[in-house]
Amino acid sequence: MTDPIHILWFKRDLRVVDHRPLAASAAQGHVLPLYIVEPELWAQPDASARQWEFVAECLHELNDALSVLGKPLSVLIGEAIEVLEHLRQMHGIAGLWSHEETGNGWTYKRDLAVKEWAKQHGIIWHEMRQTGVQRRIASRDGWAKAWDKDMAQPVTSAPAELFSLSDNHPLYIPTAAALGLAHDPCPFRQVGGRAVALRTLDSFLHQRGRKYRFQISSPVTAFDACSRLSPHLTWGTLSMREVAQASWNRMRHLKQSDTPDSKSWHGSMVSFSGRQHWHCHFMQKLEDEPRIEFENMHRAYDGLRPDVAVPERLEAWSAGNTGYPFVDACMRALNQHGWINFRMRAMLMSFASYHLWLPWRESGLHLARKFVDYEPGIHWSQVQMQSGTTGINTARIYNPIKQGYDHDERGIFIRKYVPELASIPDAFIHEPWLWLAADKVDYPPPIVDCATAAKAAREAIYQVRHRPDHQATAQQIVRKHASRKSTKPTTSGKQRTKQTPANDKQLTMDF
Repeated sequence: MTDPIHILWFKRDLRVVDHRPLAASAAQGHVLPLYIVEPELWAQPDASARQWEFVAECLHELNDALSVLGKPLSVLIGEAIEVLEHLRQMHGIAGLWSHEETGNGWTYKRDLAVKEWAKQHGIIWHEMRQTGVQRRIASRDGWAKAWDKDMAQPVTSAPAELFSLSDNHPLYIPTAAALGLAHDPCPFRQVGGRAVALRTLDSFLHQRGRKYRFQISSPVTAFDACSRLSPHLTWGTLSMREVAQASWNRMRHLKQSDTPDSKSWHGSMVSFSGRQHWHCHFMQKLEDEPRIEFENMHRAYDGLRPDVAVPERLEAWSAGNTGYPFVDACMRALNQHGWINFRMRAMLMSFASYHLWLPWRESGLHLARKFVDYEPGIHWSQVQMQSGTTGINTARIYNPIKQGYDHDERGIFIRKYVPELASIPDAFIHEPWLWLAADKVDYPPPIVDCATAAKAAREAIYQVRHRPDHQATAQQIVRKHASRKSTKPTTSGKQRTKQTPANDKQLTMDF
């Protein structure tokens, strides 16, 4: 074959349905579906074996789906430009197709390099929007309406067939160990792939989600009550458009239903639909300002915390050995599942940033590695929100003892994940150091005094906020990043939207 080929570059979009670059490239002629395993990407400090193992499962299923269409997936290992240049020399490249990606700083720089490479060789790189994130926008005004319009567009069907190339690359998907990733046991990690994603969506919309809005805050109930779609949205086995439209369809059905639980169901689906907006809203922040992965959003907070974490504090927090039972139970649950609900993520980050006074970049990297659903845009925006460095959000310093009483009153969750506390009476499960026999339990004392540490952190944060020049910069951040909407989903999928600036609320995708 002498004609140049079209390359369909899969990134964080591991599906064939609602994949516009795939459909568009397939219409051009010979197409090579390609996934590039980039060792340098997986050597970044926010990457982990649990993430790769989820991706590998997705790739196996994606290969099956593409094989049905006539062309298996090619998985090549190397740096993107080297792989693409090799294919250019072998076949010639008529066009490069992919979705836009709002990834970490490494992928941002890689994409700039690929763009320059494509320009040098006269190759058009067709990048298409995958989520509600918009590139190169001048203002957030109208963003919510654009999201609604984009999500309401028809779901793109998979192409009927792919024209096969004469040379297929044998499928080889390396193990995490082969990529040099550290051993990372995660016994209850969610399974990757589109089939399980569709089952998860269906079970949430019709079985598990009725009490979603009431049960998302407590880890006792959240593992079942939340949709659990976040890793599938992160790695693209489902598109946000598919999830949004399925939610709207469910709301329409519920509005017409007269069953006793339809009102409860409808309220939960409204809440879930709202969080889909916030998913993309937070990603938009990183798209507009990539530096916030590494730098304080409001630069007045530079130097507030030490540049390097106190090792003993970081280690105790990371392992779930802080002496605060609810904090430790949440961290250990995250270690075992690769997921925990949003409020507990916020509490873990708040405790690290305020009570332990750790630099948010280091604690944020630890959480990033533990999250199978690590989405850089959401993650780093939230890390800064929970660390008080955005300059526009209220400093919410979660009291870890109160959170335990509020969300795990009887200590069911604590005893499950901190089994050394199993013998502690209910009255002392949240404050075991008050129990007279506490010295007989193999559990550390509190790493810091909760009240004293919170008071010191609050004073430090507000000392910065009261500086004369703080407000002017904060207003600039609001104009650039804050929500412009007060949105109430309707059963049609359309939104009633008020275009007024507002501070971000303390919620995001409790998926």
